[in-house]
Amino acid sequence: MQVNLRSFKQKVRHHQKAFKRYLGALAKNPPKDLDKTAAKIDTEVWQEIDCLSCANCCKKMTPTFTTKDIKRISTHLEMSADEFIDKWLVYEKDDKDWINKKQPCQFLSKETHMCSIYEVRPSDCSGFPHLKKKDMPSYMHWHQQNISYCPATFKMVEKMIERAVKPLKSK
Repeated sequence: MQVNLRSFKQKVRHHQKAFKRYLGALAKNPPKDLDKTAAKIDTEVWQEIDCLSCANCCKKMTPTFTTKDIKRISTHLEMSADEFIDKWLVYEKDDKDWINKKQPCQFLSKETHMCSIYEVRPSDCSGFPHLKKKDMPSYMHWHQQNISYCPATFKMVEKMIERAVKPLKSK
């Protein structure tokens, strides 16, 4: 299904705080079957969300580039790792991460929303938005951030709330 970013942004404005609180509560007291539930919901989400109609992650966020990513991508682009870094990346001292110098991502096609290095894209991109990661509670902080950028993450939280996936009661 085509993503309407204007509508998505309005939904985020209305639900962001509540969704972040909900995810925080799930992280503190996750139900036993959370990973299994997330895997089911993940399948449903991707039947409803078309990433190529959105690409908001590539427009508004930057992946972190590992040393392996830099080597793989620079080889693919037929340049040295140093040339790749000089041209496209900046080192974030606080987080100790290599990230894009600018947004939207330099590898995103504005016309098709496709990635020009899709086959060798950073591992951060290939796993995004991390909806069905094992041990989901350890990814809740990412989901709390991603609901503002990713309609798939937002949809996952909506579905979890609809299904009444609730945090366990504190003991």
